[in-house]
Amino acid sequence: MKRTTLTMNEEYKYKVIKNVVENNGNKKKAAIKLDCTERTVNRLIIKYKEHGKDGFIHGNCGRMPSITFPLDIRNKIIKLYIDDYSDANVEHFAEIVCEDLGIDISSHTILNWLLEEEVLSPKARKKTRKELSRKLNQRLLQASSKKESNSIKEAISMIDEKDAHPRRPRSKYQGERIQMDASSYHWINGETWHLHVAVDDATGEIVGASFDTQETLNGYYCCLYQILTNYGIPALFYTDRRTVFEYKRKNSLMDDDDTFTQFSYACHQLGIEIKTTSVAQAKGRVERLNQTLQSRLPVELRRANVKTIEQANEFLNSYLKKFNDQFALRLNSTKSVFEQQPSKEKINIILAILSERKIDAGHCIKYKNRYYIPVDKNGNRSFFMKGTSCLVIKAFDGSLYISVNDTVYAAHLIEDHEAFSREFDEAPKKKEKKEKYIPPQNHPWRFFAFSKFKSTMPHRAAH
Repeated sequence: MKRTTLTMNEEYKYKVIKNVVENNGNKKKAAIKLDCTERTVNRLIIKYKEHGKDGFIHGNCGRMPSITFPLDIRNKIIKLYIDDYSDANVEHFAEIVCEDLGIDISSHTILNWLLEEEVLSPKARKKTRKELSRKLNQRLLQASSKKESNSIKEAISMIDEKDAHPRRPRSKYQGERIQMDASSYHWINGETWHLHVAVDDATGEIVGASFDTQETLNGYYCCLYQILTNYGIPALFYTDRRTVFEYKRKNSLMDDDDTFTQFSYACHQLGIEIKTTSVAQAKGRVERLNQTLQSRLPVELRRANVKTIEQANEFLNSYLKKFNDQFALRLNSTKSVFEQQPSKEKINIILAILSERKIDAGHCIKYKNRYYIPVDKNGNRSFFMKGTSCLVIKAFDGSLYISVNDTVYAAHLIEDHEAFSREFDEAPKKKEKKEKYIPPQNHPWRFFAFSKFKSTMPHRAAH
Protein backbone atom coordinates (compact mmCIF):
# COMPACT_ATOMS: atom_id res chain seq x y z
CA MET A 1 0.00 0.00 0.00
CA LYS A 2 1.34 3.43 -1.00
CA ARG A 3 2.20 5.70 1.92
CA THR A 4 1.21 9.36 1.59
CA THR A 5 3.63 11.90 3.02
CA LEU A 6 2.46 15.45 3.63
CA THR A 7 4.27 18.60 4.63
CA MET A 8 3.58 20.16 8.03
CA ASN A 9 1.05 22.67 6.63
CA GLU A 10 -0.66 20.04 4.47
CA GLU A 11 -0.89 17.67 7.44
CA TYR A 12 -2.54 20.38 9.60
CA LYS A 13 -5.03 21.24 6.84
CA TYR A 14 -5.88 17.53 6.43
CA LYS A 15 -6.57 17.03 10.15
CA VAL A 16 -8.83 20.12 10.37
CA ILE A 17 -10.94 19.02 7.38
CA LYS A 18 -11.04 15.41 8.62
CA ASN A 19 -12.45 16.64 11.94
CA VAL A 20 -15.14 18.68 10.11
CA VAL A 21 -16.25 15.69 7.99
CA GLU A 22 -16.07 12.86 10.52
CA ASN A 23 -17.04 14.75 13.70
CA ASN A 24 -19.49 17.28 12.19
CA GLY A 25 -17.12 20.15 13.03
CA ASN A 26 -17.99 23.79 12.53
CA LYS A 27 -17.03 25.09 9.07
CA LYS A 28 -16.65 28.69 10.30
CA LYS A 29 -14.17 27.61 12.99
CA ALA A 30 -12.30 25.53 10.38
CA ALA A 31 -12.10 28.58 8.06
CA ILE A 32 -10.66 30.68 10.93
CA LYS A 33 -8.08 27.99 11.76
CA LEU A 34 -6.98 27.67 8.12
CA ASP A 35 -7.22 31.43 7.48
CA CYS A 36 -9.44 30.96 4.44
CA THR A 37 -13.09 31.33 3.39
CA GLU A 38 -15.94 28.87 3.99
CA ARG A 39 -16.07 28.33 0.24
CA THR A 40 -12.49 27.09 0.32
CA VAL A 41 -13.36 24.80 3.23
CA ASN A 42 -16.19 23.30 1.13
CA ARG A 43 -13.76 22.59 -1.72
CA LEU A 44 -11.34 20.90 0.70
CA ILE A 45 -14.18 18.76 2.06
CA ILE A 46 -14.95 17.57 -1.49
CA LYS A 47 -11.24 16.73 -2.00
CA TYR A 48 -11.21 14.75 1.25
CA LYS A 49 -14.29 12.73 0.29
CA GLU A 50 -13.01 11.98 -3.24
CA HIS A 51 -9.25 11.41 -2.68
CA GLY A 52 -8.80 11.13 1.06
CA LYS A 53 -5.35 12.12 2.33
CA ASP A 54 -3.87 12.20 -1.20
CA GLY A 55 -6.12 15.15 -2.07
CA PHE A 56 -4.05 17.44 0.16
CA ILE A 57 -0.76 16.88 -1.69
CA HIS A 58 0.28 19.95 -3.70
CA GLY A 59 -0.19 19.53 -7.45
CA ASN A 60 3.46 20.36 -8.25
CA CYS A 61 4.85 17.87 -5.73
CA GLY A 62 7.48 15.67 -7.42
CA ARG A 63 7.30 17.67 -10.65
CA MET A 64 10.45 19.38 -11.98
CA PRO A 65 10.05 23.14 -12.59
CA SER A 66 9.91 24.14 -16.26
CA ILE A 67 13.07 26.27 -15.89
CA THR A 68 15.10 23.41 -14.37
CA PHE A 69 18.14 22.32 -16.40
CA PRO A 70 18.26 18.59 -17.26
CA LEU A 71 20.66 16.53 -15.18
CA ASP A 72 22.90 15.73 -18.17
CA ILE A 73 23.33 19.47 -18.91
CA ARG A 74 24.13 20.14 -15.26
CA ASN A 75 26.75 17.39 -15.15
CA LYS A 76 28.23 18.52 -18.48
CA ILE A 77 28.70 22.11 -17.24
CA ILE A 78 30.21 21.00 -13.91
CA LYS A 79 32.62 18.61 -15.68
CA LEU A 80 33.61 21.36 -18.15
CA TYR A 81 34.47 23.70 -15.27
CA ILE A 82 36.45 21.11 -13.29
CA ASP A 83 38.36 19.76 -16.32
CA ASP A 84 39.08 22.92 -18.34
CA TYR A 85 38.15 26.13 -16.51
CA SER A 86 38.85 25.59 -12.80
CA ASP A 87 41.06 28.72 -12.88
CA ALA A 88 38.19 30.91 -14.14
CA ASN A 89 35.82 32.77 -11.84
CA VAL A 90 32.16 31.74 -12.04
CA GLU A 91 30.98 34.97 -13.72
CA HIS A 92 33.57 34.52 -16.48
CA PHE A 93 32.72 30.82 -16.83
CA ALA A 94 29.02 31.65 -17.29
CA GLU A 95 30.00 33.93 -20.20
CA ILE A 96 32.09 31.10 -21.73
CA VAL A 97 29.18 28.63 -21.40
CA CYS A 98 26.91 31.10 -23.20
CA GLU A 99 29.47 31.71 -26.00
CA ASP A 100 30.64 28.11 -26.54
CA LEU A 101 27.57 26.01 -25.66
CA GLY A 102 24.79 28.50 -26.36
CA ILE A 103 23.33 27.92 -22.88
CA ASP A 104 22.17 31.10 -21.15
CA ILE A 105 22.65 30.33 -17.47
CA SER A 106 23.22 32.61 -14.50
CA SER A 107 26.50 32.56 -12.60
CA HIS A 108 24.46 32.12 -9.38
CA THR A 109 23.05 28.80 -10.62
CA ILE A 110 26.51 27.55 -11.62
CA LEU A 111 27.89 28.67 -8.24
CA ASN A 112 25.22 26.66 -6.39
CA TRP A 113 25.99 23.57 -8.48
CA LEU A 114 29.72 23.89 -7.78
CA LEU A 115 29.18 24.38 -4.05
CA GLU A 116 27.04 21.21 -3.98
CA GLU A 117 30.05 19.43 -5.49
CA GLU A 118 32.37 21.25 -3.00
CA VAL A 119 34.17 23.05 -5.82
CA LEU A 120 35.30 26.59 -4.99
CA SER A 121 35.77 29.46 -7.42
CA PRO A 122 39.22 31.14 -7.25
CA LYS A 123 37.37 34.43 -6.63
CA ALA A 124 35.03 33.12 -3.93
CA ARG A 125 34.21 35.57 -1.15
CA LYS A 126 35.20 35.17 2.48
CA LYS A 127 31.67 34.15 3.52
CA THR A 128 31.57 31.38 0.89
CA ARG A 129 35.02 30.12 1.87
CA LYS A 130 34.05 29.99 5.55
CA GLU A 131 30.81 28.12 4.80
CA LEU A 132 32.58 25.49 2.68
CA SER A 133 35.33 25.17 5.31
CA ARG A 134 32.66 24.56 7.98
CA LYS A 135 31.03 21.80 5.89
CA LEU A 136 34.40 20.14 5.24
CA ASN A 137 35.28 20.22 8.94
CA GLN A 138 31.97 18.50 9.73
CA ARG A 139 32.76 15.82 7.14
CA LEU A 140 36.25 15.47 8.64
CA LEU A 141 34.74 14.49 12.01
CA GLN A 142 32.66 11.81 10.28
CA ALA A 143 35.46 10.48 8.04
CA SER A 144 35.60 6.69 8.14
CA SER A 145 39.13 6.20 6.77
CA LYS A 146 42.52 7.89 6.90
CA LYS A 147 42.52 8.31 3.12
CA GLU A 148 39.22 10.19 3.21
CA SER A 149 40.45 12.27 6.15
CA ASN A 150 43.64 13.31 4.31
CA SER A 151 41.65 14.21 1.21
CA ILE A 152 39.36 16.50 3.24
CA LYS A 153 42.31 18.11 5.05
CA GLU A 154 43.94 18.88 1.69
CA ALA A 155 40.71 20.51 0.48
CA ILE A 156 40.53 22.63 3.65
CA SER A 157 44.13 23.79 3.27
CA MET A 158 43.39 25.07 -0.25
CA ILE A 159 40.71 27.44 1.06
CA ASP A 160 42.50 30.72 1.72
CA GLU A 161 41.32 34.26 2.36
CA LYS A 162 42.59 37.27 0.46
CA ASP A 163 42.70 40.82 1.76
CA ALA A 164 40.86 43.50 -0.18
CA HIS A 165 42.31 46.85 -1.15
CA PRO A 166 40.96 49.83 0.78
CA ARG A 167 38.52 52.00 -1.17
CA ARG A 168 39.28 55.54 -2.25
CA PRO A 169 37.51 57.96 -4.61
CA ARG A 170 38.28 57.87 -8.32
CA SER A 171 39.91 60.79 -10.09
CA LYS A 172 37.44 63.33 -11.45
CA TYR A 173 38.69 63.50 -15.05
CA GLN A 174 39.76 60.92 -17.62
CA GLY A 175 43.52 61.19 -18.16
CA GLU A 176 44.08 62.97 -14.84
CA ARG A 177 45.85 59.97 -13.26
CA ILE A 178 47.10 56.80 -14.98
CA GLN A 179 48.17 53.93 -12.71
CA MET A 180 50.89 51.64 -14.12
CA ASP A 181 52.25 48.30 -12.98
CA ALA A 182 53.63 45.00 -14.26
CA SER A 183 52.20 41.63 -13.21
CA SER A 184 54.36 38.48 -13.23
CA TYR A 185 52.20 35.39 -13.80
CA HIS A 186 51.90 32.05 -15.63
CA TRP A 187 49.82 33.59 -18.42
CA ILE A 188 50.12 30.42 -20.51
CA ASN A 189 51.11 26.92 -19.46
CA GLY A 190 54.83 26.67 -18.74
CA GLU A 191 55.58 30.37 -19.41
CA THR A 192 55.99 33.21 -16.90
CA TRP A 193 55.63 36.62 -18.52
CA HIS A 194 55.22 40.16 -17.24
CA LEU A 195 52.07 42.01 -18.30
CA HIS A 196 52.63 45.78 -18.24
CA VAL A 197 49.32 47.58 -17.83
CA ALA A 198 48.14 51.18 -17.57
CA VAL A 199 44.63 51.93 -16.27
CA ASP A 200 42.79 55.25 -16.15
CA ASP A 201 41.85 55.99 -12.55
CA ALA A 202 38.62 57.84 -13.40
CA THR A 203 37.00 55.22 -15.65
CA GLY A 204 38.90 51.99 -14.92
CA GLU A 205 39.64 51.67 -18.66
CA ILE A 206 42.81 49.83 -19.69
CA VAL A 207 44.61 52.40 -21.84
CA GLY A 208 47.76 50.37 -22.49
CA ALA A 209 48.98 46.77 -22.09
CA SER A 210 52.00 44.80 -23.27
CA PHE A 211 53.60 41.43 -22.52
CA ASP A 212 57.37 41.05 -22.04
CA THR A 213 59.58 38.35 -20.57
CA GLN A 214 60.61 40.70 -17.74
CA GLU A 215 59.47 44.04 -16.30
CA THR A 216 61.28 46.28 -18.77
CA LEU A 217 61.55 49.82 -20.01
CA ASN A 218 60.37 48.61 -23.42
CA GLY A 219 57.21 47.14 -21.86
CA TYR A 220 56.28 50.48 -20.33
CA TYR A 221 57.25 52.32 -23.52
CA CYS A 222 54.77 50.09 -25.41
CA CYS A 223 52.04 51.09 -22.92
CA LEU A 224 52.96 54.77 -23.27
CA TYR A 225 52.94 54.45 -27.08
CA GLN A 226 49.38 53.03 -27.00
CA ILE A 227 48.27 55.85 -24.68
CA LEU A 228 49.79 58.56 -26.87
CA THR A 229 48.42 57.20 -30.15
CA ASN A 230 44.94 56.22 -28.92
CA TYR A 231 44.16 58.87 -26.30
CA GLY A 232 46.76 61.63 -26.06
CA ILE A 233 49.10 62.92 -23.37
CA PRO A 234 47.92 62.21 -19.77
CA ALA A 235 48.59 64.49 -16.80
CA LEU A 236 50.23 62.03 -14.38
CA PHE A 237 51.59 58.49 -14.05
CA TYR A 238 51.30 56.75 -10.67
CA THR A 239 53.74 53.83 -10.41
CA ASP A 240 55.70 51.71 -7.97
CA ARG A 241 59.34 52.19 -7.02
CA ARG A 242 60.87 49.17 -8.67
CA THR A 243 62.89 48.28 -11.77
CA VAL A 244 62.46 50.82 -14.58
CA PHE A 245 61.11 53.43 -12.19
CA GLU A 246 64.32 53.39 -10.14
CA TYR A 247 67.94 53.98 -10.89
CA LYS A 248 69.80 50.78 -11.76
CA ARG A 249 71.77 49.14 -9.01
CA LYS A 250 75.47 49.85 -8.82
CA ASN A 251 77.61 47.50 -10.95
CA SER A 252 74.48 46.28 -12.73
CA LEU A 253 75.10 44.45 -16.01
CA MET A 254 72.13 46.14 -17.68
CA ASP A 255 73.11 47.64 -21.02
CA ASP A 256 70.55 50.45 -20.90
CA ASP A 257 71.86 52.85 -18.26
CA ASP A 258 69.54 54.61 -15.80
CA THR A 259 66.27 53.32 -17.15
CA PHE A 260 64.26 55.35 -14.65
CA THR A 261 65.99 58.50 -15.88
CA GLN A 262 65.18 57.64 -19.49
CA PHE A 263 61.49 56.96 -18.83
CA SER A 264 61.28 60.04 -16.63
CA TYR A 265 63.04 62.18 -19.26
CA ALA A 266 60.65 60.93 -21.97
CA CYS A 267 57.71 61.91 -19.74
CA HIS A 268 59.41 65.24 -19.03
CA GLN A 269 59.55 65.97 -22.76
CA LEU A 270 55.81 65.26 -23.02
CA GLY A 271 54.90 67.21 -19.87
CA ILE A 272 53.75 64.12 -17.92
CA GLU A 273 54.30 64.13 -14.15
CA ILE A 274 55.45 60.91 -12.43
CA LYS A 275 54.67 59.95 -8.84
CA THR A 276 55.96 56.74 -7.26
CA THR A 277 54.96 54.81 -4.15
CA SER A 278 56.18 51.73 -2.32
CA VAL A 279 52.70 51.01 -0.91
CA ALA A 280 50.70 48.68 -3.17
CA GLN A 281 47.36 49.77 -1.66
CA ALA A 282 48.00 53.35 -2.78
CA LYS A 283 47.53 52.26 -6.40
CA GLY A 284 44.76 49.79 -5.66
CA ARG A 285 43.03 50.37 -9.02
CA VAL A 286 45.82 48.70 -11.02
CA GLU A 287 46.48 46.09 -8.31
CA ARG A 288 42.82 45.02 -8.44
CA LEU A 289 42.95 45.05 -12.24
CA ASN A 290 45.92 42.66 -12.14
CA GLN A 291 43.84 40.20 -10.09
CA THR A 292 40.98 40.40 -12.58
CA LEU A 293 43.32 39.87 -15.55
CA GLN A 294 45.09 36.97 -13.83
CA SER A 295 41.68 35.35 -13.39
CA ARG A 296 40.33 35.96 -16.91
CA LEU A 297 43.19 36.45 -19.38
CA PRO A 298 44.94 33.03 -19.06
CA VAL A 299 41.61 31.35 -19.85
CA GLU A 300 41.06 33.57 -22.89
CA LEU A 301 44.64 33.02 -24.11
CA ARG A 302 44.10 29.26 -23.85
CA ARG A 303 40.82 29.48 -25.75
CA ALA A 304 42.55 31.51 -28.49
CA ASN A 305 45.35 28.87 -28.68
CA VAL A 306 48.04 31.49 -27.98
CA LYS A 307 51.50 29.92 -27.70
CA THR A 308 54.04 32.77 -28.05
CA ILE A 309 54.50 36.21 -26.54
CA GLU A 310 54.11 37.79 -29.99
CA GLN A 311 50.72 36.10 -30.43
CA ALA A 312 49.75 37.23 -26.92
CA ASN A 313 50.50 40.88 -27.69
CA GLU A 314 48.53 40.59 -30.93
CA PHE A 315 45.62 39.05 -29.02
CA LEU A 316 45.61 41.98 -26.57
CA ASN A 317 44.57 44.36 -29.37
CA SER A 318 41.13 42.77 -29.66
CA TYR A 319 40.79 41.61 -26.05
CA LEU A 320 41.27 45.06 -24.48
CA LYS A 321 38.32 46.46 -26.44
CA LYS A 322 36.11 43.60 -25.26
CA PHE A 323 37.34 44.00 -21.67
CA ASN A 324 36.82 47.78 -21.60
CA ASP A 325 33.34 47.48 -23.11
CA GLN A 326 32.40 45.11 -20.30
CA PHE A 327 34.09 46.68 -17.26
CA ALA A 328 35.10 50.31 -17.89
CA LEU A 329 32.80 53.08 -16.70
CA ARG A 330 31.00 54.98 -19.45
CA LEU A 331 30.10 58.29 -17.85
CA ASN A 332 28.91 61.07 -20.16
CA SER A 333 29.83 63.60 -17.50
CA THR A 334 33.47 62.43 -17.32
CA LYS A 335 35.59 65.09 -18.99
CA SER A 336 38.85 64.09 -20.66
CA VAL A 337 42.01 66.04 -19.84
CA PHE A 338 44.20 64.10 -22.30
CA GLU A 339 46.18 66.57 -24.38
CA GLN A 340 46.39 66.30 -28.16
CA GLN A 341 48.41 63.37 -29.50
CA PRO A 342 51.93 64.22 -30.72
CA SER A 343 52.98 63.13 -34.20
CA LYS A 344 54.18 59.55 -34.70
CA GLU A 345 57.63 60.86 -35.69
CA LYS A 346 57.92 62.70 -32.38
CA ILE A 347 56.68 59.70 -30.39
CA ASN A 348 59.20 57.46 -32.13
CA ILE A 349 62.11 59.71 -31.10
CA ILE A 350 60.90 60.47 -27.57
CA LEU A 351 60.33 56.78 -26.66
CA ALA A 352 63.97 55.91 -27.21
CA ILE A 353 66.50 53.87 -25.26
CA LEU A 354 69.81 55.64 -24.71
CA SER A 355 73.26 54.13 -24.06
CA GLU A 356 76.59 55.88 -23.62
CA ARG A 357 79.49 54.66 -25.75
CA LYS A 358 82.98 55.72 -26.89
CA ILE A 359 84.36 55.67 -30.43
CA ASP A 360 87.01 52.94 -30.83
CA ALA A 361 90.20 52.90 -32.92
CA GLY A 362 88.20 51.77 -35.96
CA HIS A 363 85.92 54.86 -35.78
CA CYS A 364 83.04 52.62 -34.68
CA ILE A 365 80.97 51.97 -31.59
CA LYS A 366 79.98 48.55 -30.25
CA TYR A 367 76.31 48.00 -29.45
CA LYS A 368 74.67 44.64 -28.67
CA ASN A 369 77.89 42.84 -29.78
CA ARG A 370 77.80 44.47 -33.25
CA TYR A 371 79.80 47.36 -34.68
CA TYR A 372 78.31 50.54 -36.15
CA ILE A 373 79.82 53.60 -37.78
CA PRO A 374 78.17 57.05 -37.92
CA VAL A 375 76.95 58.16 -41.38
CA ASP A 376 75.29 61.41 -42.45
CA LYS A 377 71.98 61.73 -44.33
CA ASN A 378 73.80 61.22 -47.66
CA GLY A 379 75.28 57.91 -46.48
CA ASN A 380 78.82 59.28 -46.10
CA ARG A 381 80.83 57.88 -43.20
CA SER A 382 81.92 60.25 -40.43
CA PHE A 383 85.19 59.64 -38.60
CA PHE A 384 85.99 60.67 -35.03
CA MET A 385 89.02 60.27 -32.79
CA LYS A 386 89.33 57.25 -30.53
CA GLY A 387 87.71 57.83 -27.13
CA THR A 388 85.16 60.39 -28.33
CA SER A 389 82.03 60.15 -26.15
CA CYS A 390 78.71 59.58 -27.90
CA LEU A 391 75.17 58.39 -27.32
CA VAL A 392 73.51 55.45 -29.06
CA ILE A 393 69.82 56.22 -29.57
CA LYS A 394 67.51 53.26 -30.22
CA ALA A 395 64.21 54.74 -31.40
CA PHE A 396 60.89 53.04 -30.59
CA ASP A 397 60.67 51.50 -34.08
CA GLY A 398 64.13 49.94 -33.61
CA SER A 399 66.11 52.45 -35.74
CA LEU A 400 69.60 53.24 -34.41
CA TYR A 401 71.21 56.67 -34.33
CA ILE A 402 74.49 57.95 -32.95
CA SER A 403 74.72 61.38 -31.35
CA VAL A 404 78.21 62.91 -31.35
CA ASN A 405 78.69 66.47 -30.04
CA ASP A 406 74.88 66.88 -30.21
CA THR A 407 74.89 66.10 -33.93
CA VAL A 408 72.83 63.06 -34.89
CA TYR A 409 74.05 60.48 -37.40
CA ALA A 410 72.50 57.28 -38.70
CA ALA A 411 74.15 54.08 -37.43
CA HIS A 412 75.50 51.96 -40.28
CA LEU A 413 76.09 48.28 -39.43
CA ILE A 414 79.55 46.89 -40.19
CA GLU A 415 78.95 43.35 -41.46
CA ASP A 416 81.25 40.48 -40.50
CA HIS A 417 81.74 39.64 -44.20
CA GLU A 418 81.33 41.60 -47.43
CA ALA A 419 78.04 40.94 -49.20
CA PHE A 420 79.72 41.39 -52.62
CA SER A 421 83.15 40.44 -53.95
CA ARG A 422 84.59 42.72 -56.64
CA GLU A 423 86.91 39.95 -57.82
CA PHE A 424 84.51 37.01 -58.15
CA ASP A 425 80.93 38.37 -58.24
CA GLU A 426 79.11 40.13 -61.04
CA ALA A 427 78.63 43.80 -60.38
CA PRO A 428 75.12 44.33 -58.95
CA LYS A 429 72.80 46.86 -60.50
CA LYS A 430 73.27 50.27 -58.99
CA LYS A 431 70.37 51.27 -56.79
CA GLU A 432 69.18 54.80 -56.54
CA LYS A 433 70.84 56.32 -53.48
CA LYS A 434 68.18 57.38 -50.99
CA GLU A 435 68.71 60.07 -48.43
CA LYS A 436 68.78 58.60 -44.92
CA TYR A 437 66.33 59.98 -42.38
CA ILE A 438 68.07 61.63 -39.45
CA PRO A 439 66.14 63.31 -36.61
CA PRO A 440 66.32 67.13 -36.55
CA GLN A 441 68.82 68.85 -34.30
CA ASN A 442 66.12 69.79 -31.78
CA HIS A 443 65.51 66.12 -30.93
CA PRO A 444 65.08 65.47 -27.17
CA TRP A 445 68.07 63.19 -26.68
CA ARG A 446 70.81 65.81 -26.95
CA PHE A 447 73.70 64.86 -24.69
CA PHE A 448 73.91 68.20 -22.88
CA ALA A 449 70.16 68.45 -22.20
CA PHE A 450 69.94 64.85 -21.01
CA SER A 451 73.00 65.19 -18.75
CA LYS A 452 71.58 68.36 -17.21
CA PHE A 453 68.22 66.67 -16.52
CA LYS A 454 70.02 63.66 -15.04
CA SER A 455 72.07 65.80 -12.67
CA THR A 456 68.96 67.57 -11.30
CA MET A 457 67.21 64.32 -10.33
CA PRO A 458 67.47 63.27 -6.65
CA HIS A 459 69.23 59.96 -6.08
CA ARG A 460 66.87 57.08 -5.32
CA ALA A 461 68.00 54.21 -3.19
CA ALA A 462 67.39 50.72 -4.55
CA HIS A 463 64.53 48.84 -2.83
